[in-house]
Amino acid sequence: MSESETDSNQASSDSIESARRKVAEQRGKIDDLDRQLVELLQERRVLVSEIAALKRAGSLPIRDDARERAMHALHAQWAEELELPPTVIEGLFRMVLWSSRNYQAQLRTAVPAGVASRRVAIIGGEGSMGRQFARAFESLGNEVLRADLDTSLRPAEAVADAQVVLFAVPIAQTERIIAELAPLARPDALLTDITSVKAGPVAAMREHGEATVIGTHPLFGPAVNSMQGQRIVLTPAWDADADAREGDPHGWLPWLETSLRAMGLELVRSTPAGHDRAMAIVQVLTHYSTEVLGRSLQRLGVSLEETLRFTSPIYYIDMLMAARHFAQRSELYASIQTQNPNTEQVTAVFREVAEELAGIISAKDGDAFSEVFDEVREFFGEFSPRALDESRYLIDRLVERR
Repeated sequence: MSESETDSNQASSDSIESARRKVAEQRGKIDDLDRQLVELLQERRVLVSEIAALKRAGSLPIRDDARERAMHALHAQWAEELELPPTVIEGLFRMVLWSSRNYQAQLRTAVPAGVASRRVAIIGGEGSMGRQFARAFESLGNEVLRADLDTSLRPAEAVADAQVVLFAVPIAQTERIIAELAPLARPDALLTDITSVKAGPVAAMREHGEATVIGTHPLFGPAVNSMQGQRIVLTPAWDADADAREGDPHGWLPWLETSLRAMGLELVRSTPAGHDRAMAIVQVLTHYSTEVLGRSLQRLGVSLEETLRFTSPIYYIDMLMAARHFAQRSELYASIQTQNPNTEQVTAVFREVAEELAGIISAKDGDAFSEVFDEVREFFGEFSPRALDESRYLIDRLVERR
């Protein structure tokens, strides 16, 4: 190596080392700023706790949608003034607001002072959803009795001793367990359940017990980080047009609605039959589609890792949802698919449409494909702009995390 080459290499090495030192210095300044951000978040948390106390005293809800919309608009204005990416600022503050709502829930902000505590029996209380609702009811000041197959407290004893009985058992066994235990409930009690189908369990509770009956279906699973903002369907056993005093002589519906809202849940009212029709789409059809996708990938013998080398964001999201689906208990999904009274109707349409599209694609008929595509686009209508906006947000967050 010549002397000039040696000098050049040394200069290059010195330049790299100098750059590293300067980068380290700047990173130190960034760390200092990040520390200040965390300290400001702690100051914000103190203010949130003070606001939570005021909200509880005034019976105000945790979430104020109008306030949050105004905040997002203000944040977007700040981002524009400072020439910062608005989507990044929006994502940052959405996480801050989510954390704020969750913290307020932990402080029992939404628990009304005047709501009486009850003795709540959770049948299936050692299951994942049973434990989740046991914790939620306990957090509201209720006495919770957990009864399961292996607990010292027997289910029959818990039902007889409780003011509220919640069945949190596998779907396939729900009606049998209700038939066995509902007759033991006090006539002035509340019978409820968290099953993914509603017509059968609600009818069973009405048939076998004398207590008030209100079915529920949490539209989330035990893996969620928080109940805040999650939805739950309520299906009272009495006709919506009938006098509620006949179906609910002891006023259980207001108590249950207040309790669920205090847990941070958003309530959806329906009938048992209306719920099952909706779930045939929301659960049965979507699960069926996911199961067909997963089974097709397995049958094709593809290497998932190899396909992920070529992944688009949408394919990656599809794979996340499919793998999440199959990572859970097959018994749960089997029951959802087989116990819904509308399953055959929706799965038959799925098969018909798959055959229709297969025929069009096989014939290489671009005009027919476009015709079908346009008809479906028209069906989605005004939901499409929202879908583009929200899916873009999801994709951006996912790409940032990978």
